[in-house]
Amino acid sequence: MHLNIEFKARCNDQDIIRQILKSRNADFRGEDHQIDTYFNVPYGRLKLREGNIENFLIHYERENQEGPKSSFVTLFRTEPESTLKEILTKSLGILAVVDKRREIYFIDNVKIHLDTVQGLGSFVEVEAIDKTGSIGKEKLQQQCDEYLQAFNILPEDLASVSYSDMIIARKI
Repeated sequence: MHLNIEFKARCNDQDIIRQILKSRNADFRGEDHQIDTYFNVPYGRLKLREGNIENFLIHYERENQEGPKSSFVTLFRTEPESTLKEILTKSLGILAVVDKRREIYFIDNVKIHLDTVQGLGSFVEVEAIDKTGSIGKEKLQQQCDEYLQAFNILPEDLASVSYSDMIIARKI
């Protein structure tokens, strides 16, 4: 398990973010088409990410609040086309499915996503990641605050909930 401090915000002009990332020599890892299947669990969130670049079973615990927030994440690398999705679906049931196109960038320990989510629109997501426990929550928070300013994120654009929550809210 590792600690992230992260935020997600609506983004009407991803080209501006791309220009800022280029000016900071961000490492572009590629564009991934990801299907995140969220399962019914009693604690935290459990999702299976199926993509061209990233394939993980992910459990995380995070509060729903606007702005940077702590997230405790456990990742398990999965193999595409395994029977894991079938097992999880039969045993837990599907809560929601999120279909997105994601551009993945890194600057040091900070992962930046430019997401286009089917049915929801365009977003920017920043995850300051401490995989070893050596960076600390305060530094991760500072990194997120820096990107909030650099990307000129307005308070009203910040998302307090996950894409899955947004998808579920649209169905109601």
